[in-house]
Amino acid sequence: MSIKSVPVVVGLAVAGLLALQVVQPERTNPPSDPRASFEAMAHPPDQVAASLRRACGDCHSNQTRWPWYSRVAPASWLIARDVREGRAHLNLSAWKQSREQEEAPEVGELCAEVKAGKMPPRSYTWLHPATRLARPEVAALCAFPFAEPAVAQQ
Repeated sequence: MSIKSVPVVVGLAVAGLLALQVVQPERTNPPSDPRASFEAMAHPPDQVAASLRRACGDCHSNQTRWPWYSRVAPASWLIARDVREGRAHLNLSAWKQSREQEEAPEVGELCAEVKAGKMPPRSYTWLHPATRLARPEVAALCAFPFAEPAVAQQ
């Protein structure tokens, strides 16, 4: 490649990146009933609830905080996909709906995944270091009986 073609290549690359911005994924926070949330249904200790909100809430609830880079393709596509998949696997905002459908949210593996360092994912904690769970938080999460949440009082 000659030195004269560098500006052309750079210009084409910038034009390509700008063109990618046209296709934006859906970034929504669906409405949800607070009475149907994990916190309302399972009544976890404050430490467990706070840990789950901080470390899991952006991908596993309807209260996602969408950072600025979630509007920049191609990162926007990856983030939207991760949130969509996270909510589908476990949605802390829609705990009651899952229970009513007799599909217990898949939280049985939560303790094992957190202990193994799989959740929150390293790619997420790298950008969001405050979401890392300390050992006492992991112990509290694992000690809480997720499989049988308490029945909410009517």
